Amino acid sequence: MTAGRAHPSRNTIRPETLLVVDPDTAPPVTASRQQRDLLDMCRGVLSLAEASAHLHLPVSLVVVLASDLVDSGHLAIRSALPKFARPDHDLLEKVLNGLRKL
Repeated sequence: MTAGRAHPSRNTIRPETLLVVDPDTAPPVTASRQQRDLLDMCRGVLSLAEASAHLHLPVSLVVVLASDLVDSGHLAIRSALPKFARPDHDLLEKVLNGLRKL
């Protein structure tokens, strides 16, 4: 599945990395079944760990598959939300406390 490679070409893909594909992009002609499945499920946004679970493959293997697709331009990666876009911790505490009171 990985042509004998145990490591990806890039080290930036972590289990929490979000994967997304342009729905209009056709898969590469040489894509394996697993790569095609990965591209199909990433038509929305999906984390690498979730993709690994859906494919029933180890995360380390999916990292190599995803890395190859990123290198070929068929898959894009997104990092987690930047700190400024995350909800305020105090607000989350207030919501949690409100839910506990219900």
